[in-house]
Amino acid sequence: MKISFKEHNVVSRLKNTTKLKTFLVAISKHENVDFKLVTYIFCSDLYILNLNQKFLQHDTFTDILTFLLSNPEDPITSEIYISVERVKENAILFKTPYSQELLRVIIHGLLHLCNYKDTSATQKKIMRSRENFYLSQYGFT
Repeated sequence: MKISFKEHNVVSRLKNTTKLKTFLVAISKHENVDFKLVTYIFCSDLYILNLNQKFLQHDTFTDILTFLLSNPEDPITSEIYISVERVKENAILFKTPYSQELLRVIIHGLLHLCNYKDTSATQKKIMRSRENFYLSQYGFT
């Protein structure tokens, strides 16, 4: 599994990328999902809004968009877009450190690729539980 991090006209302040990549690979193994390539692209609110409008016909800001680029029978190739502005605002809103909220969103995107959904209340509860589990494994409690 290859993981890459890119920044599109923003500064994510992402730290310890080698450790994080190793951790994300461990999540994929723990979830028993075969990945080939996951590219995280950190971007602005406006950039992610344009993607949301163009590809999902949603006219709303969001913190993350996950796009599956591979066929269902192949190892997963994906691009995950994360709005740094949204993550910063959510960190303030939820009273958590920015680094923790950023990691939560990074994990959230990977969990979507592991077939976790978050449309219903029950699905959201399961997703949040998995996020919290992996955050605690990484060292955030």
